[in-house]
Amino acid sequence: MTAAEVLERHWGYSSFRPMQEEIIASAMAGRDTLAILPTGGGKSVCFQVPGLMCEGLSLVVTPLIALMKDQVETLCGKGIKAMAIHAGMGRREVDTILNNAAYGEVKFLYVSPERLSTDLFRSYLPLLKIAFIVVDEAHCISQWGYDFRPDYLEIGRLRETVDAPVIALTATATPEVADDIMDKLLFRERNILKSGFERPNLAYIVRRCEDKAGQLLGVCRAVPGTGIVYAGSRTRCEELSSMLTSQGIRASFYHAGLGTALRSERQKLWMEGGTDVMVCTNAFGMGIDKKDVRYVVHYDLPESPEAYFQEAGRAGRDGLRSWAVLLWNATDLRRLRQMESVSYPSLEYIAEIYQKVHIFFQIPYDDGMGRQMKFDHGEFCRHFKLNASMAFHAIRYLEREGHWTFSEDVDIRTKVQIAVPRRDLDSAELSDPLMWPVLEMLMRRYAGVFSFPVPIEEDWLSSRCGITVPQLRRVLYLLSVEHLVRYIPAAHADVLYLHHDRLRPGNVMISKQRYEMLRECSRRRRAAMEEFVTGGDVCRQEFLLHYFGQEESAPCGKCDVCRSAAAAASPEEVAAVLKRTIADKDGNYTLADIRTAFGAAVVPKVWLKVLREMIDRGEVPPYRD
Repeated sequence: MTAAEVLERHWGYSSFRPMQEEIIASAMAGRDTLAILPTGGGKSVCFQVPGLMCEGLSLVVTPLIALMKDQVETLCGKGIKAMAIHAGMGRREVDTILNNAAYGEVKFLYVSPERLSTDLFRSYLPLLKIAFIVVDEAHCISQWGYDFRPDYLEIGRLRETVDAPVIALTATATPEVADDIMDKLLFRERNILKSGFERPNLAYIVRRCEDKAGQLLGVCRAVPGTGIVYAGSRTRCEELSSMLTSQGIRASFYHAGLGTALRSERQKLWMEGGTDVMVCTNAFGMGIDKKDVRYVVHYDLPESPEAYFQEAGRAGRDGLRSWAVLLWNATDLRRLRQMESVSYPSLEYIAEIYQKVHIFFQIPYDDGMGRQMKFDHGEFCRHFKLNASMAFHAIRYLEREGHWTFSEDVDIRTKVQIAVPRRDLDSAELSDPLMWPVLEMLMRRYAGVFSFPVPIEEDWLSSRCGITVPQLRRVLYLLSVEHLVRYIPAAHADVLYLHHDRLRPGNVMISKQRYEMLRECSRRRRAAMEEFVTGGDVCRQEFLLHYFGQEESAPCGKCDVCRSAAAAASPEEVAAVLKRTIADKDGNYTLADIRTAFGAAVVPKVWLKVLREMIDRGEVPPYRD
């Protein structure tokens, strides 16, 4: 079956989007391939089609749990067997999935990067028939990238034992980052396939304004359809959502502070059209494929062109006219300039945070390796009276240095440990008749339940005991009150995983050279973002394309800069171009010839008005239809 036939059979499309077919052909030829496609460019098809055409499974590494779940659900809905392993899963569950991948007919195995180095995954690696190693969000492996994640470096080590071609995909890679991706992934040859970053249907509008709320309300009222509003803080999300709702806009808000169920509910409502506007932090949007988003508004200034381009690109995936609006003022610029000291605190401060985290969890020196802990950042900062933003960036920087892995928004399963010896259970007085069936099933199902808290499957356990999940939770609570079990309910939390024992002061390894290099990269990204918003003489799209290394481009004709230039063109200048163009055609011209002459530099309504006036005065002949 050809790639085109696979596409039509499983996706119902009769043709590929730009560059998809070339990327698929490269992968099928066994070549390591770096695919750079803009947001909404159809990256998943580029590895799913070749994955279906080859024997074995595709190992898909991605940090986005929401994307994993969405794509696994979509593939399974098409009758394609896919599974996912991510943070928050227990060992038994992971073992079952890996066993299915090794001996079943799994075609796509999605794995979060931190799972690659675990002993359990490594033990199954020789049994997995891997056809492709797929690296989504591949910029995360680059030290030059804006979202570097040390766990991604495990993919390079994976290549030392797995002889399968790599398909690396990203929407945001400068030439420097692209080279680093290929280097870190041990590409056998340099091979970049890149689609043009132009979005012909998307207009970039940058507005300097003091009344941002008024401007936002104006956009939401003027543009019919669905929108996303990105704000810089959780509090701002809630305030803006409330303001829009009070003005009759169907708005909701989304951020990492909401519970899993509530976030899923709000996302589903927005996806299905029950809400028009989602006001959110950048926690929303990754892996969400809603094609009819008509506008994306940035209420606060993003920290980098990469972040802005990716988020703005979520508008207009259906190819219809859409808008990306960025609102800014002097306060935004001051905040952006202050970010260097906040996002890159001193090396001394970073080392101090390392020790404070261990103190917070009461971990002594030379202990702690492998511990996984729920981490409440707010509580941590209150305890030590720390600046929350600065402490967060220090924790993230220590992750870059490989001291720990910090995972946000992890679903942690219910855990139970039987707290008394087995012999004492027989004589225990149980206050509820459901207690014994639950205890008995715990002992049968979970090895180690007497030694440590084990993750349990609430659905399975309640079903086997003939009760509902709420009843099971009530029984476990009562057992914990009577000190028969240790009950740790399911939670949604940030998790910190320690990679080594606690180091003593002076031994916390932080590379000064890397620190200075990364800080300079960050400074350049912020400077580029400032230049983007303050510059008024370069087409917004051209600026972004040049930033990502696409030198050949023309003014888009739709952004605020192009429209201002068009409005500023004098009738005399327009008339001069018209006369030259018509003379070149010996008076035998069409409107298409005129449109080509002006390109995007002058909007049609401007030159059409001047042309009609010149025809009426007899200065030029009428145009052909």
